[in-house]
Amino acid sequence: MVIREHGAPASSLRERKRERTRQALIDAAAELFERNGYDETTVAEIAAAAEIGTRTFFGYFASKEDILFPDSDTRARTTIEAIANRDPAEGPVDVLVRALETVAETDADMVSPMAAVRMRLFRTVPAVRGKALQIQMSAQQEIAGALQAAFPDELDRVGAAALTGALTGAVNGALDALMDDEDAATVLDPDRLRERVQQATELALRPWRS
Repeated sequence: MVIREHGAPASSLRERKRERTRQALIDAAAELFERNGYDETTVAEIAAAAEIGTRTFFGYFASKEDILFPDSDTRARTTIEAIANRDPAEGPVDVLVRALETVAETDADMVSPMAAVRMRLFRTVPAVRGKALQIQMSAQQEIAGALQAAFPDELDRVGAAALTGALTGAVNGALDALMDDEDAATVLDPDRLRERVQQATELALRPWRS
C-alpha cells in the first residue's frame, strides 16, 4: 500500500477526493436546477460548475436524472441489511421501523438541498416523476422479497408487499406534505424531519402492530 507523508493510505485519499467530487456535482446540480430549471440545465453545465469535465461526470452518474437520486440504493440496502440482521424477538414492523430510524440518522440526502429540489421536480417534470417511481418500485420489490423470506410464517408475498408499501407510502406522503406546509428551514432540519416522518409511519403501521 502506498503511504503519503502524513501517514494516510493513498487509496483513502483517492476515495475522499472522489467523494468530494461526487458531492460537488450533487450540490452544483441542485443549485442549477433550482435557479435555471431542470430541463434547461445540461450535464455540461453541472460538470463545469463542479470544475470537472463532462466525460468525468458520467463516471459518477449515468444521467442527469440519476444525480437527483444519489443515495436511493443506500436506503434500500440499509433496509435489507436490517432485515437480514434482525433480532429473533423482532417482528416485520419492528424491523422496518428500525431500518427507517437508521436511514433517518445516517442519510444526509433526506435533509439536503437536493431533497427539496427533487420533491418539487417530482411534481412538475414527467421524466423525474417516472424515474422516482421506477426507483421506488424496484426498492419496494427488493425489500418486500427480503421481508417475506425472513418472515415466511407471518407474511405471504402479498402481505409483505402491502406492509412495505405502507411504510414507503407513509414516508413519501409525509415528505410531500412537509414541502407544502412547512418552510424550507423546517424541512431541512434533521430532528424535525425525523419526528414528522416517524409520526407518519407510526400512524400508517398501527394496524399491522395489532
